[in-house]
Amino acid sequence: MAPDAAAETIPTHVHTLIVGAGFAGLGVAARILREQPRADVRIIERGNDVGGTWRDNTYPGCACDVPTSLYSFSFAPSAEWTHTFARQPEIYRYLRKVAADTGVLDRVVTECELQGARWDDSRALWSVRTSSGTLTADVLVVATGALSTPSFPDVPGIENFGGTVFHSAAWNHDHDFRGEEVAVIGTGASAVQFVPEIAPVAKHLTVLQRTPAWVIPRLDRELFGIEKSLYRRMPWVQKAVRGFVYSLREALGGVLQHATGLLPVFEVVAKAHLFRQVRDRELRRKLTPDFKIGCKRILLSNDWLRSLDRPDVTLVDAGLAAVTPDGVVDAAGNEHKVDTIIFATGFTPTEPPVAHMLRGTNGHTLAEHWNGSPSAYKGTTVAGFPNLFLMYGPNTNLGHSSIIYMLESQSAYVSDALKMMRNSDIAAVEVADDAQRRYNTRIQSALETTVWNKGGCSSWYLDSTGRNSVQWPTFTWKFRTQMQQFDEENYISRRRTPSFS
Repeated sequence: MAPDAAAETIPTHVHTLIVGAGFAGLGVAARILREQPRADVRIIERGNDVGGTWRDNTYPGCACDVPTSLYSFSFAPSAEWTHTFARQPEIYRYLRKVAADTGVLDRVVTECELQGARWDDSRALWSVRTSSGTLTADVLVVATGALSTPSFPDVPGIENFGGTVFHSAAWNHDHDFRGEEVAVIGTGASAVQFVPEIAPVAKHLTVLQRTPAWVIPRLDRELFGIEKSLYRRMPWVQKAVRGFVYSLREALGGVLQHATGLLPVFEVVAKAHLFRQVRDRELRRKLTPDFKIGCKRILLSNDWLRSLDRPDVTLVDAGLAAVTPDGVVDAAGNEHKVDTIIFATGFTPTEPPVAHMLRGTNGHTLAEHWNGSPSAYKGTTVAGFPNLFLMYGPNTNLGHSSIIYMLESQSAYVSDALKMMRNSDIAAVEVADDAQRRYNTRIQSALETTVWNKGGCSSWYLDSTGRNSVQWPTFTWKFRTQMQQFDEENYISRRRTPSFS
C-alpha cells in the first residue's frame, strides 16, 4: 500500500510545528487552516503516512471500541462506514481522506521523527532536531498520542528465546501460526480482538492473564445501505444520531464519575455475558474481576470469552515471570513450551517518550519536570514550557466516550491561542504556575469519587506515584466549555521585540 502523504522536505523555520499525524495532529492542523487558510503550519510524522495508531495497529480483528458515529471528526462526517464500530482499515482510509480533503496532507513531512526540542528563551522559539534535519518553530504542538509507543515488560530471559516475538502494535503479518504453540501476554483491549482471530489457526494458545477485566457485549452491526443513503442525502440525520449516541455515552460517564452506586447493574450484564459464553465454572472464576466495573477499561467483545473456552486455548491466571529458550514461565513457576510470543501489553500513557525530548526554560526535560506524574493546565499547556501545546495531554482520557470530542475541544483552544498571539503581536505565552496548580487541584479533587480512583484496582490510569494523571473526571461537555476560548489572563505573555534596521 503506497502512501499518498506528501514527500515534502523539512523547512528551516515554521511558525507552528505539529508533531504527529494521527487524529490529534490532523485535527488541530485542520482547525488552524479553517480559521487561517494561509497559516504557516507543518506536521512532521515519523511514519510513512498519516494515520497514527490506526496506521500502525494492523493486528487481526483490530477495531474501535467507541461507536463510529462518535469516533470521527464532527467537521468531516462520512456515510461510508460499514459497521457501528469501525474496523482499522476503514478508520485509516478515513484519516487519509480527511487529510487530503482539508489540505492538511500538503503540510505533512513523513518519515521525519522528532529527536529533540529545546526552548530558546533569547529568541522566543523552539530549536528542533529531527531525523531529517534541524529547524526552528515559534510554536510547538505535540500530538504524538497516548497510545503510540508499545510497552514491553522487562522480562528475564527474553533475549534467549528461540522462537518468534512481537508486539500486537507491530503485528508480524508474514508469520504463520498454523501448527504452532503460541503464548499471548496480556488480556487487554488488543488481545480481546486478535485472540478470537488466531485461535482457530494456531495449534494451541496459552493466554497469560495478570488481572481479569470486565467484558460486556459489543453492540455491533453492519450499517444498512438505506442508512448510508439517508446520511448522504440528509446529513442532519447522521448529526442527530451522533448527538443521540453522545448523550447515551455521557449518561454512562455520569455513572462512572458521579453515580458509582449504579455500577452493579453493569456488573450483572457482564456476569450474564460471561455465563452465556463460558461453560467451565473454574474458568468463569478466573475471568471474574474482584474490583468494580469501570475501574479498569471496560472491554467490548462478542467472542473473546467464548474463545477462551475453546479446548485448544488455555487461560493462565498468573502473569509472565520469565522466558526460557523454548517457552514462557508464569508467576506460579510453571513453564509453557511455545513457538511464538505475542505481547499485548499496551502502551505508556503515563510515561510518554516524547516528554524526554522536550526541554523548557530551565533546561530540564518535560519528563524531569513531571518526575513520573504528568500534569498540565487544561491538559494542554505546562508552566516552564512556553509556546508548547499538548494534544491528548494529562487528564484528558475518557472511560466512556470518544477522545475525538476532546481533541476537537483542544484544537479550538490552540487555534484561539494562535489567533490571539497573531492579533496582539505576542511572541510567547506560558501558563502561570499558580493557575496550573489550582487547576490540577480541582481535577484531582473531582477524581477522588470516581470509579477510577475508588474502584479497588490498579490500572494504567494511575502513574508511578499513584496519582491519576490520565482520566478526565466529569462530563466531556464541561471540558469543551472550558476550552472554547483561550484564557490569556492565566498566561504570562511576552510581546515581540521590535527590530530596527
